[in-house]
Amino acid sequence: MFKQWYSFLTLLFILSSCNQTSDNQSYRDEIISHRKQINKEFISAKSPLLEEDRTNFTSLNFFPIDSTYRVKASIEHHSGKEPFQMPTSTDRLPWYQHVATLSFSVRDTLQTLEVYQNLDNKLDTVLFIPFGDGTNGLTSYGSGRYLDISLSKSAIHTYIDFNKAYNPYCAYNHKYSCPIPPKANQLKVYISAGEKVFKHY
Repeated sequence: MFKQWYSFLTLLFILSSCNQTSDNQSYRDEIISHRKQINKEFISAKSPLLEEDRTNFTSLNFFPIDSTYRVKASIEHHSGKEPFQMPTSTDRLPWYQHVATLSFSVRDTLQTLEVYQNLDNKLDTVLFIPFGDGTNGLTSYGSGRYLDISLSKSAIHTYIDFNKAYNPYCAYNHKYSCPIPPKANQLKVYISAGEKVFKHY
């Protein structure tokens, strides 16, 4: 009887491990495909790169894919927050509204990020998360990075995927005007995921 029970548990463990491996591979494939699409856009004529960088461009610089940086977050929705003008790398002051706050743990540390709606472009339904972290100025762009997210108003949880964190266009070309992550979105951890500092060619 014991041998049968032990064999059953062993089989469950093997099946669970196989499913986990399959899930991890599917996730890696998703991020690889995402990065290939971004690189394709950066080669195109609409690329934000300077011409001398685009000529020899092959790929942006990324941290290794790490699924532990895809984290579950609880959502606190906000309504009626006063619109504000977000500082940028130039004198431009675009209007945003704080529409939600995400609470989550990364590397066993509780963190929060504010989520913003772009009020200058009413056709933009994707929400915006500019953030800073301990890697800024070291292995990632000094002024911080961005995430895009879509939130259902009825949702109480979502996932934040830092493997999809990307640089503002200012990281490649000085002609752009880029929002600077607010103080509320300065994370007290190192986010070693997503896009790294740009390597000029």
